[in-house]
Amino acid sequence: MTTKNDPFAAAPDLMKQWMAMSLAVEASLEYSLIELVKIRASQINRCANCINMHSADARSHGETEQRLYLLAAWREAPVFTPRERAALAWTDALTRLSEGHTQKALKAELDAHFTPEEQVNLTLMINVINGWNRIVAAFELWYDKPATKAA
Repeated sequence: MTTKNDPFAAAPDLMKQWMAMSLAVEASLEYSLIELVKIRASQINRCANCINMHSADARSHGETEQRLYLLAAWREAPVFTPRERAALAWTDALTRLSEGHTQKALKAELDAHFTPEEQVNLTLMINVINGWNRIVAAFELWYDKPATKAA
């Protein structure tokens, strides 16, 4: 990790709690969907660190290059399932909340593919990755995993 101010060293107790929350939310939905959500929010937020990290994680768990490349244009790409599309639309709406409240228009599609509990879990995941994007940006973090270095 490279950083000018390591938040894990500066505020270890709160960062441990934040990491625990992140891991708990991450485990609440299928891994492939979680990684798509993380990458998509990170694309919108222009968080190079998180795009790099989560793309490597997704690849190591079997995600295809095609789907990773097409994620930026997911609406036009036929390679995502209806459930993934609903999650990506929800991710876009909540990540771009300042651009207008569009989530009401997406609720029916979300209801069709996610239980109420899964909707909360997905919403928490979107909040978590948006939080990480902001922590990474604030402290100029860069994590280079072995899988990304090799690529």
